[in-house]
Amino acid sequence: MLAWEFVESAPLKGGGYMELMRRGKEMVIRVEGRELMGTHVHGSEDALADIACDYLRDDAPELNISMLIGGLGIGFTLAAALRRVGPASRVVVAELMEAVGRWNRGPLGEAAGHPLEDERALLVIDDVANLIRQPVEPYDTILLDVDNGPHGITQESNNWLYSPMGLKASFDALRPGGVLGVWSAADDRNFSRRLERAGFLVKVHQVRARGAKGGPKHTIWMARR
Repeated sequence: MLAWEFVESAPLKGGGYMELMRRGKEMVIRVEGRELMGTHVHGSEDALADIACDYLRDDAPELNISMLIGGLGIGFTLAAALRRVGPASRVVVAELMEAVGRWNRGPLGEAAGHPLEDERALLVIDDVANLIRQPVEPYDTILLDVDNGPHGITQESNNWLYSPMGLKASFDALRPGGVLGVWSAADDRNFSRRLERAGFLVKVHQVRARGAKGGPKHTIWMARR
């Protein structure tokens, strides 16, 4: 079996490093040796965008919508969203790590089909919390795939997004009927209750990491304003 090859690393704001690794055609992003995401496992990242678009389709059949994605990752959620939304849509992706954006424009881009090259996509190197606190206009949907879900492991500041204050800010940033989608590696009933207390109508979806090919179960919350 091929050995993992180091490609590049970038420092994390709170300390430690994020690393890009390659093994043949497969690439992964790791933090302190722990794999966060990889090019060969992205079924649940696709599902985050697909399920949100299914929720919005009745309100906007052509899906010309305003979408905010928190966390670029390897670009799979962005790519899935762009496959579903209309030509007049705007999909803004907030990514805290400049290196992740650079990797997506370079060695990682091919895995998701270079979605950043789509004219409907806009990458902003910033904390997604800032775009939620001060939206230019209400979003139709906000999708959060930040860190590892409600219990972050890379940036402690990410936990604000899943706190009562953060969820209230997301609620206020959505148009009436808009949808907040949240990806997580595991279920969390306390988080479901926090969403409900913030005013959302909540449904929990269990999806497979590899989509139709199976794999571990991941959790996606869909919370409608």
